Amino acid sequence: MAVERSLLEVNNLETGFRFGDVYHNAVDDVSLTLENNEILAIVGESGCGKSTLATSIMGLHDPKNTEIKGEVIYKDLNLLDLNEKLYNRIRGNDIGMIFQDPLGSLNPLMTIYNQISESLEYHSDLNEEQRRARVLELLNQVGIPRPEQIMKNYPHELSGGMRQRVVIAIALANKPPVIIADEPTTALDVTIQAQILDLMVDIQDETGSGIILITHDLGVVAETADRVAVMYAGQIVEEAPVEELFANPKHPYTRSLLNSIPHELEDDDDELHVIHGTVPSLQKLPRKGCRFAPRIPWIPEDSHEENPVLHEISPNHKVRCTCWKHFHFEGEDE
Repeated sequence: MAVERSLLEVNNLETGFRFGDVYHNAVDDVSLTLENNEILAIVGESGCGKSTLATSIMGLHDPKNTEIKGEVIYKDLNLLDLNEKLYNRIRGNDIGMIFQDPLGSLNPLMTIYNQISESLEYHSDLNEEQRRARVLELLNQVGIPRPEQIMKNYPHELSGGMRQRVVIAIALANKPPVIIADEPTTALDVTIQAQILDLMVDIQDETGSGIILITHDLGVVAETADRVAVMYAGQIVEEAPVEELFANPKHPYTRSLLNSIPHELEDDDDELHVIHGTVPSLQKLPRKGCRFAPRIPWIPEDSHEENPVLHEISPNHKVRCTCWKHFHFEGEDE
């Protein structure tokens, strides 16, 4: 009896960028699954490897300066084994990507219609009339008013929110089963951000797509995600269903992120929690030990594993290293 596979599987993925003659891993031994009709959030500070993970799945790195190992399994294919011609059949058709900078990802010399139609022309047998009808359908689906007029416009003639909706329409054009959304609301104001998030949830409900949502905004995660993977310095340090993660966070990094969320201050002396230090650069990533240890120096060294691995501490809840058992915030009693 065949075992049913996940919609997308990432197994022991490593992505290294070349500095001189040495490759430094921005993604280090990452394993994840994405199911149908699921939103998986990847969270962490800037520089933790979230976007590199996304572009590794999409195969968007320069092979001359990038070394990628592991597996990205989709429909029993390891995408990392495909040549560029075969990968192009997957991109935009089976896996769509919503980039975080809509103005930078849209061609300033092409109309909105031509940019959406281009993906349909490459991946489908639709004729011109059918492509036009599909473009109008997509613009309506993503909530763009006056689509007949808007599709004649160029990107610079639209607002930031409208451009982001166009980028989403392009990603949805061929009804891909997998959608990767890389910080899709970062550059938008709060009102438009909420509209875009509602749109993504509606699209998932309508299509049953699996969505990988990359973000640093834990408020967005709480509202939209089904499952969360917390990423730090190229590694997954905690993974759990969203309700479990917010109710029972374990890894010191996860707890620190959650403690940094602004909340109502009781008096003028209250201060926001600040995580000590910064994410290390690729060249300075420690190759042994807990990578978060330098940012919690008050925790004894022997609380950390020499080579930290993910431990399943309860069903579907995984935590890297053993330091979570001994963690407390600075100044708190153990």
